[in-house]
Amino acid sequence: MTPTRVVAFGGGHGLSASLRALRHCVPGLDLDITAVVTVGDDGGSSGRLRAERGGLPPGDLRQALVALSGDHPATRRSAALFQHRFAAATPVPTLGAPARAVGDPLAGHAVGNLLLHGLTELLGDPVAALDHAGAMLGAVGRVLPMSRQPVGIEARVRGVDPDHPDEVRTVRGQHQVAVTTGVVESLRLAPAAPAACAEAVTAVRAADWLIFGPGSWYTSVLPHLLVPGLADAIVSSPARRLVTLNLVAEKETSGLSLPDHLDTLRRYLPELKVDMVLADSTAVGDPAAVERAAESLGARLVLAPVAVVDGTPRHDPAALGAALVPVLGADR
Repeated sequence: MTPTRVVAFGGGHGLSASLRALRHCVPGLDLDITAVVTVGDDGGSSGRLRAERGGLPPGDLRQALVALSGDHPATRRSAALFQHRFAAATPVPTLGAPARAVGDPLAGHAVGNLLLHGLTELLGDPVAALDHAGAMLGAVGRVLPMSRQPVGIEARVRGVDPDHPDEVRTVRGQHQVAVTTGVVESLRLAPAAPAACAEAVTAVRAADWLIFGPGSWYTSVLPHLLVPGLADAIVSSPARRLVTLNLVAEKETSGLSLPDHLDTLRRYLPELKVDMVLADSTAVGDPAAVERAAESLGARLVLAPVAVVDGTPRHDPAALGAALVPVLGADR
């Protein structure tokens, strides 16, 4: 029997939660999983590597690989190594002098980021590097970048300066957009029309399901819709489409309701049709408003308890997986 081909879009912790949830579906469903990851990260270890050595920022790609890593003890150790970050070096004592701090270029870098960057240099292609790293981790799916070229994320934001609440400014960089205190009014990529990763386009066109979210809406979810080749594939794919909504607003989506999240999808890709919208039954608030927004995209709203039970705003991969099984397993 042919497996159900699922493509999940996003970046960072939201995509990791979605991929781990899909892993939980595997005992009940035969899934072929592909993650398509944003390449706009410019903060932390990824930002340093991108600025100093060029190439794709590896952090979100690394997180997706680890989320799909196999269960064998050896691959679990490898996954832990990928996530390990170098601490700052201990000050070095010198003969006859007190210990002094030295510059530490490794401090803060994740081992997996360095490994992905090295593999890309060695193999000459980021997709080949990701496939090789996936084999090292026994990954149960494939991780692909949305584009082979890194992108910048820019937003027009109102109220960045609290003394000028009506002033609109351009905020540049994924990190700065993610932590902005204003209201994002529009989003764009630089370059404006990056080339889509060909392998990602192929996966989208062959998919049975396309999954968007959860995750940072402006910096992890919407950027995929701004890559023309990928947007065309998303619209023309015969796949069904599922949107998983966030549990709470983040800084970048301050003031954006859950119905507004769905409206932004249509704003940036008017041709997008959605089949299912999945939301947490507690976090959704007024389900009628979310249901109307879902219906405007052609979707049916599905409510389920998908948050962790400790009250923190995080999706529980097991609970999210349990909610996804009847959705992904439904007959067309």
